[in-house]
This record gives sequence, C-alpha cells and structure tokens, in this order.
Amino acid sequence: MKYILENPVKGKIGVQKYKTSIHWRNGELIADEPKKLGGQDIGPDPHTLLLSSLITCTLATLRMYIDHKGLALPEIQVEANLFHRIENQETTTQIERKVFFGAQVDAELQKRLLRIAEQCPISKLLKGHIKISTAIIE
Repeated sequence: MKYILENPVKGKIGVQKYKTSIHWRNGELIADEPKKLGGQDIGPDPHTLLLSSLITCTLATLRMYIDHKGLALPEIQVEANLFHRIENQETTTQIERKVFFGAQVDAELQKRLLRIAEQCPISKLLKGHIKISTAIIE
C-alpha cells in the first residue's frame, strides 16, 4: 500500500474542551468547536476543515488549468457550505460549491472550468466510496 502523504497527519487533544492540535509536515494547526457547542472557537471546526480542503483543491486545480491554457483570469474565489437532507428516510449530505472569477467568462469556458473543478482530487474523493478503518495503538 502506498500512502498519499509521506507522513500521517496527527492530532491530539488535552483537557481544554475541544481544542485540538493538528500536526502536519511543516507545522501545527489549531482546530476547535464554536462556543455554542462548548469550544472556544479559536480555530476552524471539523466541517470548516473539510470544506477548506475542497475549496483549496478546487482553487489549485483551476489555477493549474488556467495557467496551462494561458487564460487571463487573475483571480478565482470559491465558497462552499453543506447541509443535511432526509430523502427516503436516509440522511444525505449536500455540499454546495460556488466559483467566482474576477473577470467575465463566456458560457463555453464556464462549462470547461466547471468540469475542471469537478475533477479536483478532493471532489473525486468526496464523491467516491470511502472506507475508514480505525485501530487502537497501544
């Protein structure tokens, strides 16, 4: 098996309610829950982190394509949010992603860029079949 990341992302929590320290290649990121859920809101919550991954990947994928094609689109913005919906007695999660360009984009190019956004690796991951295995380390 070959992992995507050279080293795993690690996290730890102490006694401060919901403050989580996430360690990655070159640094540390603090995550927390909003005050209404008992946290101190000193960092993004898990849903925000998930959407941030999608936004970051979408922006990078679009920038690579735009630069490769030599298109004159100096700025891209992406926003995303999610909600839960009950369909046929089953809860599904819906993510809405919106892309904004700092310049006029004709309809044909919009369609191409939308296809490119859908091809970002995190989009594919979120739309695919994910299996999570959990083990206790002693």
